[in-house]
Amino acid sequence: MSSTDTQMESRRSGAWAGNFLWAGGRFLLIGVITFLGLLAVTFFIGRVIPIDPALAIVGDRAPAHVVERVREELGLNLPLYEQFFLYIKGILQGDFGNSVLTTNPVMTDIRRVFPATMELATMGTLIGACIGVPLGVLAAVKRGSLIDQFVRIIGLIGYSVPIFWLGLLALLVFYAKLGWTSGPGRIDVVYEYTFTPITGFYLLDAVIQGNWEAFRNIFSFIILPASLLGYFSLAYISRMTRSFMLNELEQEYIVAARAKGLSETRIIWGHALRNAAVPLVTVIALSYAGLLEGSVLTETVFSWPGLGMYITNSLQNADMNAVLGGTIVIGTVFVAINLLSDLLYRALDPRTRAR
Repeated sequence: MSSTDTQMESRRSGAWAGNFLWAGGRFLLIGVITFLGLLAVTFFIGRVIPIDPALAIVGDRAPAHVVERVREELGLNLPLYEQFFLYIKGILQGDFGNSVLTTNPVMTDIRRVFPATMELATMGTLIGACIGVPLGVLAAVKRGSLIDQFVRIIGLIGYSVPIFWLGLLALLVFYAKLGWTSGPGRIDVVYEYTFTPITGFYLLDAVIQGNWEAFRNIFSFIILPASLLGYFSLAYISRMTRSFMLNELEQEYIVAARAKGLSETRIIWGHALRNAAVPLVTVIALSYAGLLEGSVLTETVFSWPGLGMYITNSLQNADMNAVLGGTIVIGTVFVAINLLSDLLYRALDPRTRAR
C-alpha cells in the first residue's frame, strides 16, 4: 500500500471515529434530556394522583398535627418548583425515599427485585430471538406460501391476545392439568435453605454453586413465564426479520451471488442474513427493553417476585415512592438500551463509516 493510500485510509478512519464520537455525544445529550423529561413526568404524576404521601405513611386516623409534621419532613409544604428541585437532587443521589410497604429504602428494594425481572426478560428475549429469527428468515424465503402465512398469523396472535389471558391459560394447561411445569413463584420453599442467592440471577447462582437440583427447580418455575414473554418477543422479532430479509433478497448482490453459482443456503444465511443482522441488533435490543418494562402483568399472573410485581403491590398500597422509583428505573433502562442500540447500529453498519 502506498503512502497516499495509507494517508487516505488514516483520514477515513479518523473521520469515522470523529463521527462516531460526535454521535455518541449527541446520543448522550438526548439521553440526559429524556431522563430529565422522565423525572418531570414522574414527579407531576406523583403530585396529580389524589394520594397524600403523608397520610400513606401515618394512616388516615393520625392526628392533624402529626400529618402536618410529616408533610413538612417530606417537603410537601414547599412550593412546587422547590419540591421538584429536591426530587431531582434526591434521584441523582440514588435516594428514592423509603417504601411505606416494606419500610426499606426504595433503592434497596429495587436492587433486590430487579435481577428477577432481568432474568425473566433475558430468558424471554433469548427464546424470542432464537425462534423468531429463523422463522422470519423462513417466511421471507417462502414468501406467499403457507409457511409465510403461518408465521404472520403467529405474529398477529402475539400482538392481539392479552398477555394476562395467555398467562392464565398457560397455568391452567401446563401446570394445573398436565403438571409439566411448576406454578406461580420463583423457587420451592424447600430450596430456600440449600440455595444461596449470589448475583440475584437464580439460574446463574445455581450453576455457580453446582446445585443442579435447585437449577432444575428454578428452571421449572421460569420456563412458563419466560416462554410467554418469548412468544410476544418472537412475534415482533419474526415480523421485523421477515421485513429485513425481504429487503435484502431484492438487492443486486443477491442476484450476483446466484449468478456466481453460490448455494441458496450460503446466499440466505451467509450473505442476506448477515446484512440484515445489523438492524436486527436494534430490534432485539428494543424487544429486550420492552420485556423489562412490560413484564408487570406477567409477573402479577405468575407471582414472580420482580420489579413489576413490586410496583403492582406498591400501587395497591398507595406506596408512591416505590411506584415512582420503579418507574424511573424502568424508564432509565429503556432509554439506555435504546441509545446503546443506536450506537451499536452506527458502529456495525458499514454505510455509516463512509459518512
